[in-house]
Amino acid sequence: MQQTYNPTWDLDVIFPGGSDSEAFRTYLKEIEKDKETFSAEVEAFTPEDGNVEAEQLIGVVNELESVMKKLREASAFISCLSAQDVTDEKASLLVGKRSELRAELDAIISKFVQKLVAIEDTTWITLLQYDGLTELSFVLNEYREQAKELLTVEQEVLINDLGVDGYHGWSQMYDTIVGKMTVEVEEDNKVKSLSVGQASNKLGHPDRKVRKAVFDKLGEAWKEQSALFGQTLNHLAGFRLQTYKHRNWNSVLKEPLAINRMKQETLDAMWTAISNNKKHFVKYLEKKADLLGLDKMSMYDIGAPLTNTVNKSSYTEASKFIVDHFGKFSPKMADFAQMAFDKRWIEAEDRAGKRPGGFCTSFPDSEQTRIFMTFSGTSSNIATLAHELGHAYHQHVMNDVNGLNQRYAMNVAETASTFAEMIVADASVKNAQNKEEKIGLLEDKIQRSVAFFMNIHARFIFENRFYEERKEGLVSVNRLNEIMVEAQKEAYQDALEEYDPNFWSSKLHFHITGVPFYNFPYTFGYLFSLGIYAAAKEQGENFEDAYIALLRDTGRMNVEDLAMKHMNVDLTKPDFWEAAIQLCVKDVEEFIELTQ
Repeated sequence: MQQTYNPTWDLDVIFPGGSDSEAFRTYLKEIEKDKETFSAEVEAFTPEDGNVEAEQLIGVVNELESVMKKLREASAFISCLSAQDVTDEKASLLVGKRSELRAELDAIISKFVQKLVAIEDTTWITLLQYDGLTELSFVLNEYREQAKELLTVEQEVLINDLGVDGYHGWSQMYDTIVGKMTVEVEEDNKVKSLSVGQASNKLGHPDRKVRKAVFDKLGEAWKEQSALFGQTLNHLAGFRLQTYKHRNWNSVLKEPLAINRMKQETLDAMWTAISNNKKHFVKYLEKKADLLGLDKMSMYDIGAPLTNTVNKSSYTEASKFIVDHFGKFSPKMADFAQMAFDKRWIEAEDRAGKRPGGFCTSFPDSEQTRIFMTFSGTSSNIATLAHELGHAYHQHVMNDVNGLNQRYAMNVAETASTFAEMIVADASVKNAQNKEEKIGLLEDKIQRSVAFFMNIHARFIFENRFYEERKEGLVSVNRLNEIMVEAQKEAYQDALEEYDPNFWSSKLHFHITGVPFYNFPYTFGYLFSLGIYAAAKEQGENFEDAYIALLRDTGRMNVEDLAMKHMNVDLTKPDFWEAAIQLCVKDVEEFIELTQ
Protein backbone atom coordinates (compact mmCIF):
# COMPACT_ATOMS: atom_id res chain seq x y z
CA MET A 1 0.00 0.00 0.00
CA GLN A 2 1.40 3.38 -1.04
CA GLN A 3 2.30 5.75 1.79
CA THR A 4 0.30 8.97 1.98
CA TYR A 5 1.35 12.12 3.78
CA ASN A 6 -0.73 14.13 6.23
CA PRO A 7 -0.87 17.79 5.10
CA THR A 8 -1.24 19.15 8.65
CA TRP A 9 1.73 19.85 10.89
CA ASP A 10 2.56 18.46 14.29
CA LEU A 11 3.25 21.26 16.80
CA ASP A 12 2.51 19.16 19.88
CA VAL A 13 5.88 17.44 19.65
CA ILE A 14 7.42 20.85 20.44
CA PHE A 15 4.85 22.30 22.87
CA PRO A 16 1.67 20.24 23.41
CA GLY A 17 -1.67 22.01 23.73
CA GLY A 18 -1.56 24.78 21.13
CA SER A 19 -2.21 28.28 22.48
CA ASP A 20 -3.29 26.70 25.81
CA SER A 21 0.06 24.92 26.22
CA GLU A 22 1.29 24.89 29.80
CA ALA A 23 4.68 23.68 28.59
CA PHE A 24 4.96 26.76 26.40
CA ARG A 25 4.04 29.10 29.25
CA THR A 26 6.74 27.47 31.34
CA TYR A 27 9.18 28.00 28.47
CA LEU A 28 8.25 31.70 28.30
CA LYS A 29 9.07 31.98 32.02
CA GLU A 30 12.46 30.40 31.32
CA ILE A 31 13.07 33.08 28.69
CA GLU A 32 12.19 35.77 31.24
CA LYS A 33 14.76 34.29 33.66
CA ASP A 34 17.42 33.95 30.98
CA LYS A 35 16.76 37.53 29.91
CA GLU A 36 17.32 38.73 33.47
CA THR A 37 20.53 36.70 33.71
CA PHE A 38 21.78 38.20 30.45
CA SER A 39 20.85 41.68 31.68
CA ALA A 40 22.82 41.16 34.88
CA GLU A 41 25.84 39.93 32.88
CA VAL A 42 25.67 43.04 30.68
CA GLU A 43 25.43 45.34 33.72
CA ALA A 44 28.49 43.66 35.25
CA PHE A 45 30.41 44.03 31.99
CA THR A 46 32.22 47.40 32.31
CA PRO A 47 34.83 47.76 29.54
CA GLU A 48 34.70 51.54 29.92
CA ASP A 49 36.85 51.05 33.04
CA GLY A 50 39.62 49.85 30.74
CA ASN A 51 39.75 46.38 32.26
CA VAL A 52 38.32 43.82 29.83
CA GLU A 53 38.56 40.10 30.57
CA ALA A 54 38.05 37.73 27.65
CA GLU A 55 36.33 35.19 29.91
CA GLN A 56 33.77 37.79 30.99
CA LEU A 57 33.00 38.78 27.39
CA ILE A 58 32.67 35.10 26.44
CA GLY A 59 30.21 34.67 29.33
CA VAL A 60 28.06 37.58 28.13
CA VAL A 61 28.12 36.30 24.53
CA ASN A 62 27.13 32.79 25.62
CA GLU A 63 24.17 34.15 27.60
CA LEU A 64 23.14 36.19 24.55
CA GLU A 65 23.23 33.12 22.31
CA SER A 66 21.14 31.12 24.78
CA VAL A 67 18.38 33.68 25.24
CA MET A 68 18.25 34.53 21.50
CA LYS A 69 17.90 30.87 20.61
CA LYS A 70 15.04 30.40 23.08
CA LEU A 71 13.26 33.56 21.94
CA ARG A 72 13.52 32.40 18.31
CA GLU A 73 12.00 29.07 19.39
CA ALA A 74 9.10 30.81 21.13
CA SER A 75 8.61 33.25 18.26
CA ALA A 76 8.39 30.40 15.78
CA PHE A 77 5.74 28.62 17.85
CA ILE A 78 3.67 31.80 18.12
CA SER A 79 3.97 32.40 14.35
CA CYS A 80 2.66 28.90 13.70
CA LEU A 81 -0.26 29.28 16.11
CA SER A 82 -1.37 32.62 14.68
CA ALA A 83 -1.01 31.43 11.05
CA GLN A 84 -2.90 28.14 11.36
CA ASP A 85 -5.99 29.79 12.86
CA VAL A 86 -6.46 33.54 12.51
CA THR A 87 -9.44 33.41 14.91
CA ASP A 88 -7.28 32.08 17.78
CA GLU A 89 -7.49 35.02 20.21
CA LYS A 90 -5.03 33.46 22.66
CA ALA A 91 -2.48 33.20 19.85
CA SER A 92 -3.07 36.90 19.09
CA LEU A 93 -2.27 37.74 22.71
CA LEU A 94 0.92 35.71 22.43
CA VAL A 95 1.92 37.78 19.38
CA GLY A 96 1.79 40.82 21.64
CA LYS A 97 3.84 39.03 24.29
CA ARG A 98 6.45 38.15 21.67
CA SER A 99 6.80 41.82 20.71
CA GLU A 100 7.32 42.76 24.36
CA LEU A 101 10.01 40.12 24.86
CA ARG A 102 11.79 41.12 21.66
CA ALA A 103 11.77 44.79 22.64
CA GLU A 104 13.09 44.01 26.12
CA LEU A 105 15.87 41.82 24.74
CA ASP A 106 16.72 44.39 22.05
CA ALA A 107 17.08 47.00 24.80
CA ILE A 108 19.59 44.84 26.67
CA ILE A 109 21.45 44.03 23.45
CA SER A 110 21.64 47.80 22.73
CA LYS A 111 23.36 48.32 26.07
CA PHE A 112 25.75 45.46 25.36
CA VAL A 113 26.78 46.57 21.85
CA GLN A 114 27.24 50.17 23.02
CA LYS A 115 29.68 48.87 25.63
CA LEU A 116 31.64 47.10 22.90
CA VAL A 117 32.36 50.52 21.35
CA ALA A 118 34.18 51.54 24.54
CA ILE A 119 36.83 48.84 24.06
CA GLU A 120 40.10 50.12 22.61
CA ASP A 121 40.79 48.89 19.05
CA THR A 122 44.03 47.09 19.97
CA THR A 123 42.35 45.40 22.94
CA TRP A 124 39.43 44.41 20.74
CA ILE A 125 41.69 42.75 18.17
CA THR A 126 43.38 40.78 20.96
CA LEU A 127 40.06 39.68 22.47
CA LEU A 128 38.89 38.24 19.15
CA GLN A 129 41.86 35.85 19.16
CA TYR A 130 40.42 33.92 22.13
CA ASP A 131 38.65 30.57 21.71
CA GLY A 132 34.93 31.23 21.96
CA LEU A 133 35.25 34.65 20.32
CA THR A 134 37.23 33.96 17.13
CA GLU A 135 34.38 32.10 15.43
CA LEU A 136 32.06 35.01 16.28
CA SER A 137 34.42 37.77 15.13
CA PHE A 138 32.29 38.76 12.11
CA VAL A 139 29.08 39.15 14.12
CA LEU A 140 30.82 40.89 17.04
CA ASN A 141 32.58 43.32 14.69
CA GLU A 142 29.22 43.95 13.02
CA TYR A 143 27.61 44.70 16.40
CA ARG A 144 30.43 47.07 17.27
CA GLU A 145 30.39 48.97 13.97
CA GLN A 146 26.60 49.30 13.93
CA ALA A 147 26.60 50.56 17.51
CA LYS A 148 28.76 53.50 16.45
CA GLU A 149 25.88 54.72 14.28
CA LEU A 150 23.16 54.38 16.92
CA LEU A 151 21.85 56.90 19.44
CA THR A 152 22.67 56.71 23.15
CA VAL A 153 21.67 53.55 25.01
CA GLU A 154 18.81 55.35 26.73
CA GLN A 155 17.43 56.66 23.43
CA GLU A 156 17.69 53.29 21.68
CA VAL A 157 15.96 51.59 24.62
CA LEU A 158 13.19 54.18 24.42
CA ILE A 159 12.75 53.54 20.67
CA ASN A 160 12.47 49.79 21.32
CA ASP A 161 9.98 50.27 24.15
CA LEU A 162 7.77 52.64 22.16
CA GLY A 163 7.98 50.30 19.17
CA VAL A 164 6.03 47.55 20.94
CA ASP A 165 2.72 49.41 20.90
CA GLY A 166 3.65 51.78 18.09
CA TYR A 167 5.75 50.34 15.31
CA HIS A 168 4.99 46.64 15.83
CA GLY A 169 1.43 47.39 16.91
CA TRP A 170 0.57 48.68 13.44
CA SER A 171 1.86 45.47 11.86
CA GLN A 172 -0.25 43.38 14.26
CA MET A 173 -3.29 45.51 13.44
CA TYR A 174 -2.80 44.73 9.75
CA ASP A 175 -2.60 40.98 10.47
CA THR A 176 -5.75 41.15 12.57
CA ILE A 177 -7.77 42.92 9.89
CA VAL A 178 -6.59 40.58 7.11
CA GLY A 179 -7.35 37.55 9.25
CA LYS A 180 -11.00 38.57 9.49
CA MET A 181 -11.43 39.38 5.79
CA THR A 182 -13.51 37.08 3.58
CA VAL A 183 -14.30 37.14 -0.14
CA GLU A 184 -17.60 35.87 -1.57
CA VAL A 185 -16.80 33.89 -4.72
CA GLU A 186 -19.23 32.01 -6.96
CA GLU A 187 -18.10 28.45 -7.66
CA ASP A 188 -20.13 25.56 -9.09
CA ASN A 189 -23.25 27.75 -8.99
CA LYS A 190 -22.75 28.30 -5.27
CA VAL A 191 -21.47 31.35 -3.44
CA LYS A 192 -18.59 30.43 -1.17
CA SER A 193 -16.98 32.53 1.54
CA LEU A 194 -13.21 32.25 1.15
CA SER A 195 -10.22 33.69 2.97
CA VAL A 196 -8.16 36.11 0.90
CA GLY A 197 -5.49 33.40 0.59
CA GLN A 198 -7.97 30.88 -0.81
CA ALA A 199 -9.45 33.46 -3.17
CA SER A 200 -5.99 34.46 -4.42
CA ASN A 201 -5.37 30.85 -5.47
CA LYS A 202 -8.29 31.25 -7.93
CA LEU A 203 -6.32 33.83 -9.94
CA GLY A 204 -4.70 30.88 -11.72
CA HIS A 205 -8.07 29.64 -13.02
CA PRO A 206 -8.15 28.78 -16.76
CA ASP A 207 -11.36 30.79 -17.33
CA ARG A 208 -10.64 34.51 -17.70
CA LYS A 209 -14.13 35.43 -16.52
CA VAL A 210 -13.47 33.60 -13.25
CA ARG A 211 -10.07 35.28 -12.84
CA LYS A 212 -11.53 38.70 -13.56
CA ALA A 213 -14.43 38.12 -11.14
CA VAL A 214 -12.09 36.99 -8.34
CA PHE A 215 -9.67 39.86 -9.05
CA ASP A 216 -12.54 42.36 -8.82
CA LYS A 217 -13.90 40.75 -5.65
CA LEU A 218 -10.46 40.83 -4.05
CA GLY A 219 -10.06 44.45 -5.18
CA GLU A 220 -13.36 45.36 -3.53
CA ALA A 221 -12.32 43.63 -0.31
CA TRP A 222 -8.95 45.40 -0.15
CA LYS A 223 -10.51 48.71 -1.14
CA GLU A 224 -13.08 48.39 1.63
CA GLN A 225 -10.27 48.19 4.19
CA SER A 226 -7.91 50.61 2.41
CA ALA A 227 -8.47 53.47 4.86
CA LEU A 228 -7.30 51.24 7.71
CA PHE A 229 -4.38 49.84 5.70
CA GLY A 230 -3.41 53.36 4.67
CA GLN A 231 -3.08 54.13 8.38
CA THR A 232 -0.99 51.04 9.13
CA LEU A 233 1.39 51.69 6.23
CA ASN A 234 1.75 55.43 6.89
CA HIS A 235 2.44 54.99 10.59
CA LEU A 236 4.87 52.11 10.08
CA ALA A 237 6.83 54.25 7.63
CA GLY A 238 6.53 57.29 9.86
CA PHE A 239 8.04 55.42 12.81
CA ARG A 240 10.95 54.24 10.65
CA LEU A 241 11.59 57.68 9.17
CA GLN A 242 11.58 59.39 12.57
CA THR A 243 14.02 56.78 13.90
CA TYR A 244 16.30 57.26 10.87
CA LYS A 245 16.10 61.04 11.24
CA HIS A 246 17.26 60.95 14.86
CA ARG A 247 20.11 58.60 13.95
CA ASN A 248 21.12 60.95 11.08
CA TRP A 249 20.55 58.22 8.50
CA ASN A 250 19.82 59.93 5.19
CA SER A 251 18.89 56.93 3.04
CA VAL A 252 15.89 54.67 3.66
CA LEU A 253 17.97 51.86 2.12
CA LYS A 254 20.69 52.10 4.78
CA GLU A 255 18.92 49.74 7.21
CA PRO A 256 17.74 47.09 4.69
CA LEU A 257 21.18 47.00 3.04
CA ALA A 258 22.86 46.60 6.44
CA ILE A 259 20.40 43.86 7.43
CA ASN A 260 21.16 42.05 4.15
CA ARG A 261 24.91 42.63 4.51
CA MET A 262 25.25 43.96 1.01
CA LYS A 263 26.53 47.10 -0.70
CA GLN A 264 24.53 49.68 -2.62
CA GLU A 265 26.79 48.95 -5.61
CA THR A 266 25.63 45.31 -5.58
CA LEU A 267 21.97 46.34 -5.50
CA ASP A 268 22.50 48.86 -8.31
CA ALA A 269 24.38 46.33 -10.47
CA MET A 270 21.55 43.81 -10.03
CA TRP A 271 18.70 46.16 -10.95
CA THR A 272 20.68 47.64 -13.88
CA ALA A 273 21.26 44.18 -15.36
CA ILE A 274 17.57 43.34 -14.94
CA SER A 275 16.41 46.60 -16.54
CA ASN A 276 18.76 46.02 -19.48
CA ASN A 277 17.15 42.62 -20.14
CA LYS A 278 13.47 43.36 -19.54
CA LYS A 279 12.76 43.48 -23.28
CA HIS A 280 12.97 39.68 -23.37
CA PHE A 281 10.29 39.31 -20.71
CA VAL A 282 8.09 41.91 -22.38
CA LYS A 283 8.25 39.67 -25.49
CA TYR A 284 7.08 36.78 -23.33
CA LEU A 285 4.16 38.81 -21.96
CA GLU A 286 3.20 39.86 -25.49
CA LYS A 287 3.42 36.28 -26.72
CA LYS A 288 1.29 35.00 -23.85
CA ALA A 289 -1.33 37.69 -24.52
CA ASP A 290 -1.46 36.52 -28.13
CA LEU A 291 -1.86 32.87 -27.06
CA LEU A 292 -4.72 33.89 -24.75
CA GLY A 293 -6.39 35.80 -27.59
CA LEU A 294 -5.79 39.20 -25.99
CA ASP A 295 -4.28 42.44 -27.27
CA LYS A 296 -2.70 42.95 -23.85
CA MET A 297 -2.82 40.96 -20.65
CA SER A 298 -3.97 42.39 -17.33
CA MET A 299 -2.45 41.73 -13.93
CA TYR A 300 -4.89 38.86 -13.30
CA ASP A 301 -3.84 37.14 -16.54
CA ILE A 302 -0.16 36.74 -15.66
CA GLY A 303 -0.77 33.53 -13.74
CA ALA A 304 -3.32 32.17 -16.19
CA PRO A 305 -2.70 28.67 -17.59
CA LEU A 306 -2.38 28.46 -21.36
CA THR A 307 -4.76 25.51 -21.63
CA ASN A 308 -8.10 24.71 -20.05
CA THR A 309 -6.53 21.60 -18.62
CA VAL A 310 -4.81 22.35 -15.32
CA ASN A 311 -2.78 19.40 -14.06
CA LYS A 312 -3.24 18.93 -10.35
CA SER A 313 -1.23 16.78 -8.00
CA SER A 314 -2.13 15.43 -4.60
CA TYR A 315 -0.03 16.51 -1.64
CA THR A 316 1.50 13.03 -1.51
CA GLU A 317 2.35 13.05 -5.23
CA ALA A 318 3.96 16.47 -4.91
CA SER A 319 5.96 15.33 -1.86
CA LYS A 320 7.36 12.29 -3.65
CA PHE A 321 8.21 14.33 -6.76
CA ILE A 322 10.17 16.84 -4.66
CA VAL A 323 12.10 14.18 -2.74
CA ASP A 324 12.98 12.30 -5.94
CA HIS A 325 14.39 15.35 -7.70
CA PHE A 326 16.16 16.84 -4.68
CA GLY A 327 18.02 13.51 -4.58
CA LYS A 328 19.48 14.07 -8.06
CA PHE A 329 21.36 17.14 -6.80
CA SER A 330 21.80 16.43 -3.12
CA PRO A 331 20.96 13.11 -1.40
CA LYS A 332 21.27 14.88 1.97
CA MET A 333 18.65 17.45 0.96
CA ALA A 334 16.37 14.65 -0.25
CA ASP A 335 16.77 12.79 3.06
CA PHE A 336 15.91 15.98 4.92
CA ALA A 337 12.77 16.59 2.85
CA GLN A 338 11.68 12.99 3.39
CA MET A 339 12.06 13.48 7.14
CA ALA A 340 10.02 16.71 7.03
CA PHE A 341 7.13 14.89 5.30
CA ASP A 342 7.36 11.83 7.57
CA LYS A 343 7.47 13.85 10.78
CA ARG A 344 4.72 16.28 9.66
CA TRP A 345 6.72 19.49 9.73
CA ILE A 346 4.43 21.01 7.07
CA GLU A 347 1.00 22.67 7.33
CA ALA A 348 -0.41 22.57 3.79
CA GLU A 349 -4.12 21.81 4.21
CA ASP A 350 -6.48 23.84 2.00
CA ARG A 351 -8.98 25.17 4.54
CA ALA A 352 -10.53 28.44 5.64
CA GLY A 353 -9.25 30.34 8.67
CA LYS A 354 -5.58 30.18 7.73
CA ARG A 355 -3.33 33.15 7.13
CA PRO A 356 -2.61 33.81 3.42
CA GLY A 357 0.85 33.15 1.99
CA GLY A 358 3.59 30.77 2.99
CA PHE A 359 6.63 30.75 5.24
CA CYS A 360 9.26 28.58 6.90
CA THR A 361 10.18 29.16 10.53
CA SER A 362 12.97 27.67 12.61
CA PHE A 363 12.91 26.14 16.08
CA PRO A 364 16.65 26.37 16.85
CA ASP A 365 16.37 25.00 20.38
CA SER A 366 14.49 21.88 19.17
CA GLU A 367 16.56 21.78 15.95
CA GLN A 368 13.37 21.54 13.89
CA THR A 369 11.58 23.69 11.33
CA ARG A 370 7.96 24.18 10.29
CA ILE A 371 6.56 25.12 6.88
CA PHE A 372 3.24 26.89 6.33
CA MET A 373 1.29 27.18 3.05
CA THR A 374 -2.06 26.35 1.46
CA PHE A 375 -1.69 23.50 -1.05
CA SER A 376 -4.35 23.20 -3.78
CA GLY A 377 -2.41 20.93 -6.16
CA THR A 378 -1.10 23.37 -8.80
CA SER A 379 2.43 23.33 -10.19
CA SER A 380 2.90 26.71 -8.52
CA ASN A 381 1.99 25.13 -5.17
CA ILE A 382 4.58 22.40 -5.73
CA ALA A 383 7.20 25.08 -6.44
CA THR A 384 6.21 26.92 -3.24
CA LEU A 385 6.51 23.71 -1.22
CA ALA A 386 9.99 23.08 -2.65
CA HIS A 387 10.89 26.74 -1.97
CA GLU A 388 9.99 26.50 1.71
CA LEU A 389 11.80 23.15 2.04
CA GLY A 390 14.90 24.92 0.72
CA HIS A 391 14.61 27.39 3.61
CA ALA A 392 14.19 24.52 6.05
CA TYR A 393 17.25 22.68 4.73
CA HIS A 394 19.33 25.84 5.06
CA GLN A 395 18.54 25.96 8.78
CA HIS A 396 19.05 22.21 9.11
CA VAL A 397 22.68 22.33 7.94
CA MET A 398 23.35 25.16 10.41
CA ASN A 399 21.91 23.51 13.51
CA ASP A 400 25.37 22.85 14.98
CA VAL A 401 26.66 26.36 14.17
CA ASN A 402 26.83 28.89 17.04
CA GLY A 403 23.42 30.59 17.36
CA LEU A 404 24.86 34.05 16.69
CA ASN A 405 26.26 32.77 13.39
CA GLN A 406 22.88 31.31 12.39
CA ARG A 407 21.37 34.74 11.82
CA TYR A 408 21.75 34.83 8.05
CA ALA A 409 20.10 37.65 6.14
CA MET A 410 16.98 37.44 4.00
CA ASN A 411 18.78 37.71 0.66
CA VAL A 412 20.96 34.64 1.24
CA ALA A 413 18.03 32.88 2.93
CA GLU A 414 16.17 33.25 -0.36
CA THR A 415 19.12 31.66 -2.16
CA ALA A 416 18.59 28.20 -0.65
CA SER A 417 14.84 28.37 -1.19
CA THR A 418 14.96 29.47 -4.81
CA PHE A 419 17.69 26.90 -5.55
CA ALA A 420 15.34 24.17 -4.29
CA GLU A 421 12.48 25.66 -6.31
CA MET A 422 14.68 25.69 -9.43
CA ILE A 423 15.42 21.97 -9.08
CA VAL A 424 11.73 21.13 -9.07
CA ALA A 425 10.82 23.59 -11.85
CA ASP A 426 13.50 22.23 -14.17
CA ALA A 427 12.55 18.64 -13.37
CA SER A 428 8.90 19.38 -14.13
CA VAL A 429 9.79 20.75 -17.58
CA LYS A 430 12.08 17.80 -18.40
CA ASN A 431 9.47 15.25 -17.26
CA ALA A 432 6.67 16.75 -19.36
CA GLN A 433 4.63 14.06 -21.12
CA ASN A 434 3.94 16.09 -24.27
CA LYS A 435 4.57 19.43 -25.96
CA GLU A 436 1.49 21.09 -24.45
CA GLU A 437 2.50 20.10 -20.93
CA LYS A 438 6.08 21.21 -21.53
CA ILE A 439 4.89 24.65 -22.66
CA GLY A 440 2.74 24.98 -19.56
CA LEU A 441 5.52 23.99 -17.18
CA LEU A 442 8.14 26.11 -18.94
CA GLU A 443 5.76 29.03 -18.78
CA ASP A 444 5.26 28.45 -15.07
CA LYS A 445 9.03 28.67 -14.68
CA ILE A 446 9.19 31.91 -16.67
CA GLN A 447 6.45 33.35 -14.47
CA ARG A 448 8.88 33.17 -11.56
CA SER A 449 11.40 35.25 -13.51
CA VAL A 450 8.66 37.76 -14.26
CA ALA A 451 7.75 37.84 -10.57
CA PHE A 452 11.34 38.53 -9.48
CA PHE A 453 12.27 40.94 -12.30
CA MET A 454 8.96 42.82 -12.63
CA ASN A 455 6.60 42.25 -9.68
CA ILE A 456 9.36 42.54 -7.06
CA HIS A 457 10.85 45.48 -8.94
CA ALA A 458 7.46 47.21 -8.80
CA ARG A 459 7.41 46.74 -5.03
CA PHE A 460 10.92 48.18 -4.75
CA ILE A 461 10.05 51.23 -6.89
CA PHE A 462 6.81 51.74 -4.94
CA GLU A 463 8.51 51.70 -1.54
CA ASN A 464 11.27 54.07 -2.65
CA ARG A 465 8.75 56.62 -3.93
CA PHE A 466 6.32 56.16 -1.07
CA TYR A 467 9.05 56.81 1.52
CA GLU A 468 10.19 59.95 -0.29
CA GLU A 469 6.64 61.33 -0.21
CA ARG A 470 6.07 60.12 3.36
CA LYS A 471 8.94 62.35 4.50
CA GLU A 472 6.69 65.31 3.66
CA GLY A 473 3.66 63.96 5.56
CA LEU A 474 0.91 61.34 5.40
CA VAL A 475 0.24 59.88 1.96
CA SER A 476 -3.43 59.48 1.02
CA VAL A 477 -4.97 56.20 -0.11
CA ASN A 478 -5.60 57.66 -3.56
CA ARG A 479 -1.96 58.66 -3.86
CA LEU A 480 -0.81 55.23 -2.65
CA ASN A 481 -2.91 53.70 -5.42
CA GLU A 482 -1.36 56.07 -7.96
CA ILE A 483 2.22 55.34 -6.86
CA MET A 484 1.48 51.62 -7.01
CA VAL A 485 0.17 51.75 -10.57
CA GLU A 486 3.03 54.01 -11.67
CA ALA A 487 5.54 51.53 -10.21
CA GLN A 488 3.83 48.58 -11.89
CA LYS A 489 3.75 50.31 -15.27
CA GLU A 490 7.45 51.07 -15.03
CA ALA A 491 8.42 47.61 -13.78
CA TYR A 492 6.33 45.81 -16.42
CA GLN A 493 7.44 48.23 -19.16
CA ASP A 494 3.78 49.16 -19.73
CA ALA A 495 3.16 45.67 -21.14
CA LEU A 496 -0.16 45.20 -19.31
CA GLU A 497 -3.61 46.68 -19.81
CA GLU A 498 -4.96 46.65 -16.24
CA TYR A 499 -2.86 46.95 -13.10
CA ASP A 500 -3.56 46.42 -9.40
CA PRO A 501 -3.83 49.72 -7.49
CA ASN A 502 -4.64 47.84 -4.26
CA PHE A 503 -1.43 45.81 -4.28
CA TRP A 504 0.16 47.97 -1.56
CA SER A 505 -2.62 46.96 0.83
CA SER A 506 -2.88 43.31 -0.20
CA LYS A 507 0.83 42.49 0.02
CA LEU A 508 1.73 41.51 3.57
CA HIS A 509 5.42 42.34 3.00
CA PHE A 510 4.78 46.10 2.97
CA HIS A 511 3.38 45.86 6.50
CA ILE A 512 6.05 43.67 8.14
CA THR A 513 8.14 45.41 10.79
CA GLY A 514 10.94 42.85 11.10
CA VAL A 515 12.51 43.64 7.73
CA PRO A 516 12.17 46.97 5.86
CA PHE A 517 12.12 46.74 2.05
CA TYR A 518 10.96 43.13 2.04
CA ASN A 519 11.45 42.90 -1.73
CA PHE A 520 14.89 43.13 -3.36
CA PRO A 521 16.35 40.23 -1.29
CA TYR A 522 13.99 37.89 -3.16
CA THR A 523 15.42 38.92 -6.52
CA PHE A 524 18.97 38.73 -5.19
CA GLY A 525 18.34 35.20 -3.89
CA TYR A 526 16.79 34.14 -7.18
CA LEU A 527 19.70 35.25 -9.32
CA PHE A 528 22.35 34.16 -6.81
CA SER A 529 20.75 30.71 -6.70
CA LEU A 530 20.87 30.52 -10.51
CA GLY A 531 24.63 30.86 -10.28
CA ILE A 532 24.73 28.07 -7.68
CA TYR A 533 22.40 25.93 -9.80
CA ALA A 534 24.67 26.29 -12.83
CA ALA A 535 27.65 25.30 -10.67
CA ALA A 536 25.72 22.29 -9.33
CA LYS A 537 25.04 20.96 -12.81
CA GLU A 538 28.70 21.44 -13.71
CA GLN A 539 30.22 19.91 -10.56
CA GLY A 540 27.92 16.91 -10.18
CA GLU A 541 28.85 14.76 -7.17
CA ASN A 542 31.35 17.33 -5.86
CA PHE A 543 28.61 19.92 -5.48
CA GLU A 544 26.83 18.79 -2.30
CA ASP A 545 29.60 19.48 0.23
CA ALA A 546 30.52 22.78 -1.45
CA TYR A 547 26.87 23.88 -1.27
CA ILE A 548 26.62 23.02 2.43
CA ALA A 549 29.85 24.93 3.11
CA LEU A 550 28.39 28.01 1.39
CA LEU A 551 25.14 27.78 3.39
CA ARG A 552 27.04 27.44 6.67
CA ASP A 553 28.94 30.67 5.92
CA THR A 554 25.83 32.74 5.19
CA GLY A 555 25.49 33.99 8.78
CA ARG A 556 29.08 35.18 9.15
CA MET A 557 30.02 36.96 5.92
CA ASN A 558 28.95 39.89 3.76
CA VAL A 559 27.35 38.67 0.54
CA GLU A 560 30.15 40.09 -1.59
CA ASP A 561 32.76 38.13 0.41
CA LEU A 562 30.55 35.02 0.39
CA ALA A 563 30.25 35.11 -3.40
CA MET A 564 33.97 35.70 -3.87
CA LYS A 565 34.98 32.88 -1.49
CA HIS A 566 32.60 30.20 -2.76
CA MET A 567 31.94 31.23 -6.39
CA ASN A 568 34.85 33.54 -7.27
CA VAL A 569 32.53 36.30 -8.55
CA ASP A 570 32.30 40.05 -7.89
CA LEU A 571 28.69 40.99 -7.14
CA THR A 572 29.31 44.72 -7.48
CA LYS A 573 29.95 44.25 -11.20
CA PRO A 574 27.16 43.54 -13.73
CA ASP A 575 28.85 40.46 -15.25
CA PHE A 576 27.52 37.93 -12.71
CA TRP A 577 23.98 39.32 -12.86
CA GLU A 578 23.97 39.42 -16.67
CA ALA A 579 25.12 35.79 -16.87
CA ALA A 580 22.45 34.66 -14.39
CA ILE A 581 19.68 36.52 -16.23
CA GLN A 582 20.71 34.91 -19.52
CA LEU A 583 19.67 31.52 -18.10
CA CYS A 584 16.16 32.97 -17.70
CA VAL A 585 16.26 34.52 -21.16
CA LYS A 586 16.92 31.04 -22.62
CA ASP A 587 13.65 29.87 -21.06
CA VAL A 588 11.82 32.69 -22.83
CA GLU A 589 13.46 31.89 -26.16
CA GLU A 590 12.52 28.21 -25.85
CA PHE A 591 8.95 29.15 -24.90
CA ILE A 592 8.53 31.43 -27.92
CA GLU A 593 9.99 28.76 -30.21
CA LEU A 594 7.66 26.06 -28.86
CA THR A 595 4.60 28.29 -29.25
CA GLN A 596 5.25 29.47 -32.82
